[in-house]
Amino acid sequence: EAREALEKSRETVAAFLGADADEIIFTSGGTESDNIAIRGIASRHGSGHIITSAVEHPAALETCRYLEKKGFSVTYLPVDRYGMVDVEMLERELRDDTILISIMHANNEIGTIEPIEKIGCIARKHGIPFHTDAVQSAGKLPIDVKNMPVDMLSISSHKLHGPKGVGALYVKRGVKLEPLMHGGGHERGLRPSTENVAGIVGFARACEIALDSMKEDAAAMGKLRDIIIGGVLEIEESYLTGHPTERLPNNASFYFRGIEGESLILMLDSMGIAASTGSACSSKKLQASHVLLATGIRPEDAHGSLRISLSRYNTREEVDYFLETLPGVIEELRKISPLWPK
Repeated sequence: EAREALEKSRETVAAFLGADADEIIFTSGGTESDNIAIRGIASRHGSGHIITSAVEHPAALETCRYLEKKGFSVTYLPVDRYGMVDVEMLERELRDDTILISIMHANNEIGTIEPIEKIGCIARKHGIPFHTDAVQSAGKLPIDVKNMPVDMLSISSHKLHGPKGVGALYVKRGVKLEPLMHGGGHERGLRPSTENVAGIVGFARACEIALDSMKEDAAAMGKLRDIIIGGVLEIEESYLTGHPTERLPNNASFYFRGIEGESLILMLDSMGIAASTGSACSSKKLQASHVLLATGIRPEDAHGSLRISLSRYNTREEVDYFLETLPGVIEELRKISPLWPK
């Protein structure tokens, strides 16, 4: 019965991505999926060159840094002021020993959607495997791997309102990966550990719900996002980060001059508003966001960042409350800030 539920869930997650069931590997989440993809290719080759970007999630960046210590060569592509990769530069950086390209679908901090169709076409032209981290975009943007030039794609359950601790890696049929762990033959031998059946069933149900209402949800979130952006940019010395149009429908990210982001988050939290500064997965760290620094924002300004992540459950009333509350909070913090001219 558990096996039947597991395989039915695999079919559901596969349908969500436009994949076949045997191309889905269940994992513990996006971080493990990224590791299996990147290190799986690297271990298979033993050496070589990897191309990624300077704005990737730490799950990909730290994996690449680890591989550099093991003798691999890694190119971290710079981005423009919107956080977007230059596709022509990427092609120029290809080498005879390039074994993998790994570029995220959409950025987790600033919401910029990367040109993965063009990147994937370059990868196909040169016969190089292409991995994309789609943890942020799954459920917000349509994904159909049969019509996308990707070989591996990572997603995570909790980003779809599913259970935490579950994710998946799409591995295109024919792509060979070396497993990170060894043991039983679970998940085509790539993840030898007893599957979290209850979590996987919940994950599959979350995929079904997301797929059923994705178009309507994305449109509704996009409208609220635009209201937030318009309202926030009325505040003095406030700036939008990320691409103005090529961005996730649920992401609104900014920085404010003369503000410390941590203080801003704490004050908003005390008023019942959940927001973040930098990456949610490393939000306890106090250094400036590597994503904002890569887009050319000054460190002192990057410390004043704010990210609002919407879900299908947010309402216009909540957005209005946020926009009524934020200006007063900014004003109070600037009164005591040594970075703000009195």
